[in-house]
Amino acid sequence: MKALDGIKVLDFTHVQSGPTCTQLLAWFGADVIKVERPGVGDATRQQLVDVPGADSLYFTMLNHNKRSIELNSKNETGKAVLTRLIEECDVLVENFAPGALDRMGFSWERIQEINPRIIMASIKGFGPGKYQDCKVYENVAQCAGGSASTTGFLDGPPLVTGAQIGDSGTGLHLCLGIVTALFQREKSGRGQKVSAAMQDAVLNLARVKMRDQQRLAAGPLKEYSQFGEGIPFTDATPRAGNDSGGGQPGRILKCKGWETDPNAYTYFIIQAAVWEKVCDLIGEPDWKTADGYKSPPERLDKLNQIFERIEEWTMTKTKFEVMDVCNPLDIPVGPILSMKEIAEDDGLYATGTMVKVDHPERGEYLSVGCPIKLSDSPVEVERSPLLGEHTAEILSQVLGYSDDEIQDIVASGAVGELKAAAE
Repeated sequence: MKALDGIKVLDFTHVQSGPTCTQLLAWFGADVIKVERPGVGDATRQQLVDVPGADSLYFTMLNHNKRSIELNSKNETGKAVLTRLIEECDVLVENFAPGALDRMGFSWERIQEINPRIIMASIKGFGPGKYQDCKVYENVAQCAGGSASTTGFLDGPPLVTGAQIGDSGTGLHLCLGIVTALFQREKSGRGQKVSAAMQDAVLNLARVKMRDQQRLAAGPLKEYSQFGEGIPFTDATPRAGNDSGGGQPGRILKCKGWETDPNAYTYFIIQAAVWEKVCDLIGEPDWKTADGYKSPPERLDKLNQIFERIEEWTMTKTKFEVMDVCNPLDIPVGPILSMKEIAEDDGLYATGTMVKVDHPERGEYLSVGCPIKLSDSPVEVERSPLLGEHTAEILSQVLGYSDDEIQDIVASGAVGELKAAAE
């Protein structure tokens, strides 16, 4: 039995933020019914295509364990089918532009009339206010949520991160909101509206920078490199390069081979508890008791010098040798792993964090598996659905239409051409 067995999710999402959310629900055992435009489907099916004639990796890696129905929600018969789906489902998830569902004739009030127990979950770029109607993409969310202004080096422009904290990050937040609303429904018997704005999600993930914004009122942020460099702070949280975001000073340092390998680096943290071990390791035992070095506050204006000395040592070791030496000493370090190295890590496949998936059109591909592990609800990653692959199955099994009724629905143009499920 899966954690969400018996929960039906009507998936009106597309691209990345919404599909991230509904894929998690599917991984946890919900029956996720992806509604797609006949003949077109989710836009990402044909974005960044690497295998001609097959769904893109962008689509396949975000839509595992789902069923697909092609449905024209502007067609009157299609609206009737959609109404039946709303009646049968526990959750409706959408990331349309603001007002799109209303224009389709399915406002929140109408959805509640159809099914008072349904959870309606929405992702928008901004919450209510002056920007609520603006269109938002990943990098826009990172910029508006405060991440970009605090990412990069002090002498350079703001930077976005490769981690999709705007899209996938918001999907994760919405998934938690949906599961919470389902839990509350067990007690209240009522559905409710759940929303997550991309700006809000990014800000939540960047909360330590809002912490630092408030700390500026009490003086300079001494754990930032610019303090030791004598560079004045302004009235806003600055970019801090690769400084640690916490109270423990940390830095990305070169390792052996850095001249030719762009990822021959390690992250090295000099927390107070291991300072003496670090001093011995790098051949600076006098620093353990020397004035200006022996206590964490004394070291804050010398971080550049200290890390330059540590880097002299890390450059004599590969990033993995640094781990082999430092981990037994409880010195926190971590290699900079490339996507290629991660894709070749057998340990990640053993835990299901990385998976190999067979697909009828593109063959085997690699994907990221479920990052959350439940001991009583193990996840089996199934391939993404072909466009409209389960239309007949959903009309029959979920909605109970007879064969004759299904043929009438097809003839009306409400759904796409019926297809046999692929192996």
